[in-house]
Amino acid sequence: MYQAMLTAATGLQNQQRRLETIANNVANANTVGFKGVRLDFKDALYTAGIVPGPARTPDGNQQLGHGVMLTGTAKDHRVGSFQVTDRPLDLALEGEGFFAVGDLDGNTFYTRTGSFELSVEEDGTYITNGGGLYLLDAEGTRILVPDFTEDIVIDRRGVVSFAVGGQDVSATLGLYTFRNITGLLSAGNSTYAESEASGERIPAEGTEVAQGVLEGSNVNLAEEMTRMIRTQRAFQLASRALSTADEMEGIANNMRR
Repeated sequence: MYQAMLTAATGLQNQQRRLETIANNVANANTVGFKGVRLDFKDALYTAGIVPGPARTPDGNQQLGHGVMLTGTAKDHRVGSFQVTDRPLDLALEGEGFFAVGDLDGNTFYTRTGSFELSVEEDGTYITNGGGLYLLDAEGTRILVPDFTEDIVIDRRGVVSFAVGGQDVSATLGLYTFRNITGLLSAGNSTYAESEASGERIPAEGTEVAQGVLEGSNVNLAEEMTRMIRTQRAFQLASRALSTADEMEGIANNMRR
């Protein structure tokens, strides 16, 4: 019975984590570029009450399970809905791929959140996102906006043109993808970091840039509500199993008095 309590407790603990994940998805339903997350589970390790023997016999395999365990989180990288903003530094990617952004320490991250703005600093004006990361070009360097820029135009290929005194100065955005995008590590603020599981970055062939458009969250509220109801039911069932095991333990203790 004590093992029954531990087994039920694994169900309570992991369903609680699943509920927290769903709550995070729902909270970010309106976050630009957010990708939903789901948890994957599997049954826990087994122990053999009797040494495994021939099947379907009294002396056969009597393995005992130990509940449920979390195997990992899966990021849903489906494209979200597009929102037209007409802001010149709001960008969205049509197709698979990520913008390359970086910090002052030389770390490079990847994001589909294309809400950028101008950042005026001592050494010039750069394009940054809401987290203060710099938009990088195809060479991996920060994109410097020329002084007296009158207009910024970004074409479908990711070429950034700055209109300066009747002349055009251009740069090309760094757009990349990975052989296994589900292997990317979440770095916060809807950005990701390269990992061994994702593999090295490769150019995002065929991906086009839409200017004046943002990609919204891909969270489907109907699906999340359905998952929440299922999670609540599973939590209630595990809670009932725990209560029953506790009651049986109490009965057994009272019988010994």
